[in-house]
Amino acid sequence: MAPDHPAPYHERCSTPSQENRRNSTVTGVKTMRVTGIGHLLFALGLAGLGILSLFSGDFALNWQPVPAWVPARAVLACLSGALLLAGGLGLLVKRTASLASFTMAAFLLSWVLVLQLPRVASASGNEGMWLGLAESTFLMTGGWTLFASLANARARARLAFISSDRGTRIARILFGLACLPLGLSHFVYNDATAGMIPSWIPAHVGFAYLTGIGHIATGLAILCGVLPRLAATCEAAMITLFVILLHIPAAAAQPSSRLMWTMVFVATALAGAVWNIAASLRNKAWLWTRWSPQPLSRAAQTTPT
Repeated sequence: MAPDHPAPYHERCSTPSQENRRNSTVTGVKTMRVTGIGHLLFALGLAGLGILSLFSGDFALNWQPVPAWVPARAVLACLSGALLLAGGLGLLVKRTASLASFTMAAFLLSWVLVLQLPRVASASGNEGMWLGLAESTFLMTGGWTLFASLANARARARLAFISSDRGTRIARILFGLACLPLGLSHFVYNDATAGMIPSWIPAHVGFAYLTGIGHIATGLAILCGVLPRLAATCEAAMITLFVILLHIPAAAAQPSSRLMWTMVFVATALAGAVWNIAASLRNKAWLWTRWSPQPLSRAAQTTPT
């Protein structure tokens, strides 16, 4: 039986290779296991943290500040590690990527609500508490926006609040807010930040201040809608450079240091999270602002006056 509305001529005449390319670019998941650099880095960072937890029998140090008095803490740490490893690997498999991204986003939300927010509430004047909350929020929003890009039609229908344009916009607002305390930490802890910079980079203190300003500028750009895509992309590139120039060399110099490797994997996941945020803005022009004129729809352009 012929369809009521046959496909347009150019679609009926598409070759298989053209159809495959269209599927990969429109849905991002039908023919691709990894949809972008953010997807890959996010998955590798989380999987790395899971491996560290399984081998150490402990949580991810400062990024999972589970109190020592929690019953069966070592067992819970191993379960957390197994979940992170399974989730990270699941993100790289086409059939499980959507479920894995949702699971990781939900798990990282628990870091924000259960582990980080109570610490901020109990010591709101401590910038270190806000820094932990900011980094966990980065990870959570990165998982959120990745899920929105990977979700199939059924998941989108059931979880429209998360996967819709409005949902990703909320995720970006939370990300923008988190950028502010992250940038402020470079001023409060300038000596510690400067101490992480390799010796061959000049002006360590100035560089620490400059990167802090970059975090804050990104947050303001996202919140105010001024060049948000460009700002998120620059933020993602900056954190990726941190991984390459700071964290990997530090871990290579101290290969037995669990802290150094934890920082490598956390920073890798953070970089991936921000690349995911930037990817959620791919439909915006590089120089778009909230005051940019909206393009007319095709129907409006063809309507006679």
